Amino acid sequence: MSKKVRKGTLKRLIKLIWQHYKVQLIIVFVCIILNSATGSLISLFLKNLIDDCIMPIIGQANPDYSVLIQYILYVVIVAVVGVVSGFVYNYLLVGISQGTQKRIRDNLFNKMQDFPISFFDTHKHGDIMSVYTNDIDTLEQMISRSLPEAVSTIIKVITILSSMIVLSPTLTAFVVAFSILTIFVTKGLAQKSSKYFIGQQTSIGKVNAYIEEMLNGQKVIKVFTHEEKAKQEFDNVNDELFENMNKANKYANIMMPVAHNMGNIQYVAIAVLGTLLALTGHLDLTIGTLVSFLQLTRTFSQPIDQAMMQINSIIQAMAGASRVFEMMDVEPEIDDGYVTLVNVKEDENGKLVECEEVTHRWAWKHPHKSTGITELVELKGRIDVEDADFSYDGEKEVLHSISFYAKPGQKIAFVGATGAGKTTITNLINRFYDIDDGKIRYDRININKIKKADLRRSLGMVLQDVNLFTGTIKENIKYGRLDATDEEVVEAAKLANADGFIRLLPDGYDTMLTENGSQLSQGQRQLISIARAAIANPPVMILDEATSSVDTRTEKIIQDGMDKLMDGRTVLVIAHRLSTVKNAKAIMVMSHGNIIERGDHDYLIDQKGEYYQLYTGALELE
Repeated sequence: MSKKVRKGTLKRLIKLIWQHYKVQLIIVFVCIILNSATGSLISLFLKNLIDDCIMPIIGQANPDYSVLIQYILYVVIVAVVGVVSGFVYNYLLVGISQGTQKRIRDNLFNKMQDFPISFFDTHKHGDIMSVYTNDIDTLEQMISRSLPEAVSTIIKVITILSSMIVLSPTLTAFVVAFSILTIFVTKGLAQKSSKYFIGQQTSIGKVNAYIEEMLNGQKVIKVFTHEEKAKQEFDNVNDELFENMNKANKYANIMMPVAHNMGNIQYVAIAVLGTLLALTGHLDLTIGTLVSFLQLTRTFSQPIDQAMMQINSIIQAMAGASRVFEMMDVEPEIDDGYVTLVNVKEDENGKLVECEEVTHRWAWKHPHKSTGITELVELKGRIDVEDADFSYDGEKEVLHSISFYAKPGQKIAFVGATGAGKTTITNLINRFYDIDDGKIRYDRININKIKKADLRRSLGMVLQDVNLFTGTIKENIKYGRLDATDEEVVEAAKLANADGFIRLLPDGYDTMLTENGSQLSQGQRQLISIARAAIANPPVMILDEATSSVDTRTEKIIQDGMDKLMDGRTVLVIAHRLSTVKNAKAIMVMSHGNIIERGDHDYLIDQKGEYYQLYTGALELE
């Protein structure tokens, strides 16, 4: 994420708030004006109270308090208006700030569903999480306090300054000059703290990312006694966070007392200067006028002091909002496909026709732009890859002129060392990434023409790293098809050889899974993932190292479940254990992004090439 606040961040945030809270903001603005104006009115009443009510009755034998009571009543009414308006706008701002945070999280999460896989491959998950938590949380203080305080300050300064000019233009000029000096002094401190608050938000993301990485790798850390190294590396990222937070808060904490004490100096200077000018006859000041002006001077410095306090919150929030908007502006996954997947059935003439009811028989609805004719191509699962070239960064090519085909129902296996390009091929078939050159066809249709959601709905995947979600086992299996019935869930589990161990659990299919199913063994988790793929019932299955992290006995159980899953489907298998691919129709041996050998098991053994060496143990997969 960027280390700089993006231009226009504040404007964009205000526009977002205004879009959804126009009425509330108008009420807030009116209440802030009322609340700000009451301070000036009370100070002006103070002058009249002293000069017109208190001074005339001093020393009188039978003073008339009616005018005094009337002025006091005015002050009470104005004070009540100030209290009520302050309560209303603060109450509304809580709802606005919390609602805005919720809306931003909703929008960000919804947008994230359309991000390309490359975004998640190039950004640490802990840093992404930091945007959802720390960065969005910084907006609460700014929306509920800092921005209203800034608006209130502007209004108070205008109203108080106007009142001060009415009382004494000469003393007002002195106050303005001193305030400009205060702003000049604090501006430098604000710029310093701004730099480090921006760095602080970035550092928080780094710390979160590192902690998440270490939590996921605790077993590896302990196995390789990497604790001291992990501590040292954490100290480095934590030290960076400490330096940024320490310097940011040092400058921030200095700024407030500097501004506050300069306000005190200003107050004393006005009192001395006003008294001297009044005594020497240079100014026609009454006691009431001087007291009222001093009160306004104090009131004038308070909003500036408060604004200085809020500057740091605004700077920090702008740094957080900048990271939020940067993530919001990630280009969504491009999907220019127009071929869709539809339910079909045969009419009385045996012709495929589209239908609305669920038939579990599918076809590609392919509108031909050149002729205007819409064709229904039955989904069978044929894969053709022709001269495919690909690079992740646009520079270093990782696949070179890859060509192969898989007929419906065939099992095609890919073997080779880590980094040979096996998983990349499956990523291209799913269109997680798009090829640089060549063609990939699905049922003779270029996959670039197929809408990505429909393409992926027709493909099932069982990966080495199993992802189970918080919820019951039943819900995790249904993730493959949300409208599946309980009976279909059980059938899928039986097909995957998972039904037996599930029924032995205390709550069976209603057993709650947390932390990626940590209470289950690796093999059990893998069987659930197979059941999840089975219930989706796709015509094409991709199995990526699905048994590489389990023991031999568990592998046989999983393999049996996968054999049932693969029956009648087009299957692309990536495997380290060559015993699992012996029955493949074709085996592709890959090296450095090239297919260097291809054929069935017997043919490749007879060739005595690299596959033969791998199978006999003369050469090992790395």
